[in-house]
Amino acid sequence: MKNQRSTMKSYHKLNTEKQSFLHSNYKYGALFTSAFMSVLLISACSTEMSSENNMIVTDKADRHIQSSKEIEDSIKNSYARLASKRSDVCPKLIQEETGNQVIERISEVMVNDYCDYFLYPREGQRLNVKVDNRQIEALLIVPTLHNFANGNYKVTSYDKHVIRLSYNGATHKPEHFVYDVALKISDAKHS
Repeated sequence: MKNQRSTMKSYHKLNTEKQSFLHSNYKYGALFTSAFMSVLLISACSTEMSSENNMIVTDKADRHIQSSKEIEDSIKNSYARLASKRSDVCPKLIQEETGNQVIERISEVMVNDYCDYFLYPREGQRLNVKVDNRQIEALLIVPTLHNFANGNYKVTSYDKHVIRLSYNGATHKPEHFVYDVALKISDAKHS
């Protein structure tokens, strides 16, 4: 009987330890599960926040690049405005005079292989370029490509238009090639 009690005490002790062990495992399991869920929740939130931060940083970078391009374009236009007063400096910003549809540049000097003319025509106007020398090719290169040998160009948007006059002669270009150019800007109804 003593043996039986001792066995029962041992069984009871073992059962209590087993329950305590299971209970502590349950606590650890619950603790581990809640910790794991917290990590998932935090990582999900930080991924969301990270993508928001990336969008903000990307948006700021895009605005900075756009601002830089606008400043660069403004500097080029300022330089071109000053160059328009000289016959041997390119690129040139040319402006239509009120009441005059033709912009004439007499005795222009091409120092390099080409010279660009910047112009801001209104939507619906037509552009035409005439050069006094057959060795010069007149092209619109921005916002699209157009060869003025094929006729007028109809302006479709108020953007910077770049007209490039380039030497296209059979012989080597002289160091200071002199030419005359006339740019006609007309409204669509007058062309």
